[in-house]
Formats: sequence, C-alpha cells, structure tokens
Amino acid sequence: MTHRGSRVLHVGSLARVEGEGALHLSLEGRTVTGARLAIYEPPRFFEAFLRGRAHTEPPDLTSRICGICPVAYQLSACRAIEDACGITVTGQPAALRRLLYCGEWIESHTLHIHLLHAPDFLGADGAVDLARTHRADVERGLRLKQAGNAILELLGGRAIHPVNVRLGGFHRLPTTAELRLLAEQLRRARDDAAQTVRWVAGFDFPDAGCDHDLLALAEPDTYAIESGTPTVMPAPSTASLPADSDRALPTRPFPLHTFGDHVAEHQVPHSTALHSRLDGRRHLTGPLARYAVSGRLLAPIARQAAQDAGLGDPAQGAVCRNPYRSIIVRAVEVLHAVDEALRIIDTYELAPTPYVEVPPRAATGHGATEAPRGLLYHRYTLDSSGTVTDAVLVPPTAQNQGAIEDDLRRQVQSGLDRGEPTDAELTALCERAIRNHDPCISCSTHFLDLTVERAGNS
Repeated sequence: MTHRGSRVLHVGSLARVEGEGALHLSLEGRTVTGARLAIYEPPRFFEAFLRGRAHTEPPDLTSRICGICPVAYQLSACRAIEDACGITVTGQPAALRRLLYCGEWIESHTLHIHLLHAPDFLGADGAVDLARTHRADVERGLRLKQAGNAILELLGGRAIHPVNVRLGGFHRLPTTAELRLLAEQLRRARDDAAQTVRWVAGFDFPDAGCDHDLLALAEPDTYAIESGTPTVMPAPSTASLPADSDRALPTRPFPLHTFGDHVAEHQVPHSTALHSRLDGRRHLTGPLARYAVSGRLLAPIARQAAQDAGLGDPAQGAVCRNPYRSIIVRAVEVLHAVDEALRIIDTYELAPTPYVEVPPRAATGHGATEAPRGLLYHRYTLDSSGTVTDAVLVPPTAQNQGAIEDDLRRQVQSGLDRGEPTDAELTALCERAIRNHDPCISCSTHFLDLTVERAGNS
C-alpha cells in the first residue's frame, strides 16, 4: 500500500480493556519509528489525598482505586503500614489474607481470559459473540469467576471493594462451617480451572518474544502472591539470547526497602501515568515474570498443567517470553490459586482473635504484593501520631507501559514485514497486542484513539 505524507487514523476506544487511552504510531515508509501508549484519563491523585489521613485509612481508601483488584491495594497498604509500625501478621489471619488474594486472582484472571482475551483467538467481537459459538467455555468462565467472588464475599464482606480487611488482620474471621461450604464450590472450580488450561493451550499463538527484564516477588518455598522479595530475571539480550528465548537466566533479588532506588518513575509528555524503569531498563511485571521467577514453586497440579500446555517444565527453569501465551500462564495461575485456596481451607483453625493491634509510630514502611497484573508497591511515611505525611503507589500497569510500547513496535513491524496490512488490520493488531498484557489503565492513573502517522512511500 502507498501513503504519501502523513496519515491519521482515529479509533473510538479500545474494547475489552479497563480504562481509556490512545496509541500513536509513527511509520516511515514500511518502518515503525515510534509507538506511544498515551494515557489521557485524568490523574487520580490518590497519593496526594492520602497525605494527612490516619494510618488506619489507606487500606480502605486505596481499595477504591480498582474494582477488579481492590484486594491488591488493600493488602499492599496493610503490609506497608504494618512495616512502618513494626508489626508482622502471622498465623491464621496471614493465611486468610493469602486465601483472600487467591480469590482475587481467580476472579480477575478468569474475567480477562474468558471475556476479554479469548475472543481475540477465536474470531469473536466480544464475550457475547463468543458465547454464541463457545457457550460452554464462557459458562465455565462465569462459574470460575463466581468461585473467586465467593472467596471475596466470605473473607472481604463483599466482592467489590471489600470492607472486612483491616490493619493487623480482619474485622471478622470465617467459621469452619462457612469455609467447608466454600471448599465444595472450589473443588468444582478446580476441575473447571484445569479444563480452562487445556482450552487456552489449544489456541493458535503467533510467534513473538519480549526482550525485557522481568520483575516479580519471590518467596523461598511458595509461589509469591501476597508477599515476597523483588527479584529480577534479566532480559535475554544480557546473555546474547533471542528475545523469545525459553532459557532461564540467574535471578537477582533486592531488598524491598530499596525499591525506589531500582524502579524510577518519570513523566512522559504523552501520558498522565508515570512510566517506570528498572535500573535504567524496560521491565515487565505480571504472569510472565512470576512464571519465570517462581514457576517451579507452583502447586504440583498447576505445574503439570503448565507442562502439558506446552510451557515447558517450570521445575527445570522453563520461561515463557511470548506475550500471546500469557493467557496460558494466567490460566495456570487460576488453577494454582484454586488449589492453594483449598489447601489453606483444609488447614484452617479459628484464631483466638481476628487481628493484632497496629499502634502508630514515626517511620517509613514498604509493602508489595502480586496483583493479577504484576507487582504493586506501596510506601508510606507516618509521623508519631500515625498521620500519613507521604505516600507512593507504583501500580503494575504503569511499570509495564514501556514494555507494552516496545511490544507494539515489534508486532506492528512484524505485520508490516509480512505483508501490506490495512489501517483496520493494524488497529486490530495493536488492540490484540495490548490485551496480551491485560492493562488496568484506570489503576495507572488510569484505549483506543489510534493515530497512525505515515511519512514517505511504502
């Protein structure tokens, strides 16, 4: 196709993602010279209005940042403030926090897999269209989401913006009878989750790779969810490997309290969300990063499912760097979360008290958890009365924007190299590439106005 001068294409909004933004592509002939993910939603100002609040308030306030992953914000805030106050939550309240987080992983990943991402692989316009041709698969996804919501409702008090979480634990603990009833639903969900892995493993995946450092939390003996140490797996380029290399490289942990020394935020002209660099390089958080760093620690049923789905054996250090296959990793994580939830319920004993007191002190605390979309970091500074004097929140989507832009550039260039895609085909390719990362644009400040600028002849 031939375009002289510049060409601008506008698309109303990106379907099947959370939030609004725009993409600007610059093409010089048949070469992509720039790809910018422009997030134009107004800033949320959460960090500003957290200042001056009591130290007990951030868990409830920050949970309102996102209706899909409120638990991530609640528990990251709890961990940071408890760290500042010198309190560690242990025993059954700590186990129940992990159970609550499993519920969020189940419902969030399932929403993305079945309603937002699968239509791309199956030629459907959306979930309603997909239900016409794959009704049983969509119904299975809805059952899984109900199971995740059931965990949130029991432990959190409600499925959206839970109200039962507090500093030091919970306002109320569940009874053993309530958890036994929940376990019955989860045992059925485990079968549904295993079937979902097999389903998505059969999709047709384009060849692609991502050459980014991977950042995820890591724990010594468990697949990190609600706690851990930030751990980096370097990009293949550091070892002269191809971008789609499935070889694990040595990981590098760093203390959580030095997070701000490693992950530096900066403003870019085209976005109201801050971008982040890890030690000066692009990085990616989320399922691909977690699987690379800790895949060997998945529950046996999930690890075997990953291997059967073609991801390799994580116990042998298999790494997935194809962003299109992230849907398989998410399905494996759902299976792990369901199995982990059942393990926690099986060992539950009612604690004597639902929480420990968290008296304030003047200090700075750090907290991080693995939101469904990646590592979420909170830092709070308190004065002696417990008033928040400073707050920093670094969500995963903001960290991932640089990697998303690079993936867009790579995949659009690949499309141009293979043929002569129309503007409509380029738009569909861009939307699909972005949905691979399941961005929660609203969390990052907060797609798609697409601007394609063409110069020269192709």
